[in-house]
Amino acid sequence: MEPRQLTALIVEDDMVIRMVHQKILNSVGLKIQVAENGKEAIEIHGSGQSFDLILMDRDMPVMNGIEATKTLRSMGINSMITGVSTRSVAAHIREFMEAGLDDYVEKP
Repeated sequence: MEPRQLTALIVEDDMVIRMVHQKILNSVGLKIQVAENGKEAIEIHGSGQSFDLILMDRDMPVMNGIEATKTLRSMGINSMITGVSTRSVAAHIREFMEAGLDDYVEKP
């Protein structure tokens, strides 16, 4: 039996950042899907899909990463959610972490 391929959902409104994330995750063998905002991420999970890893941008149109993370957690989604943002202010990072993140990484 072949090992199951790990999956990741990239939730990011910036096309260039999405492409960078995709290139990195593809290089380690993850199967990738993308969403351009938090609402799309919620809809993808609502359709029954699940992921091992979710890379969640903080600041996006339609629904931001904080709202999306809270909603996913309230839906019982247990995937590892890593927040990604350019914000380095401790209060902003804490607010994002408290939404239900497992980890946080600052964008370069």
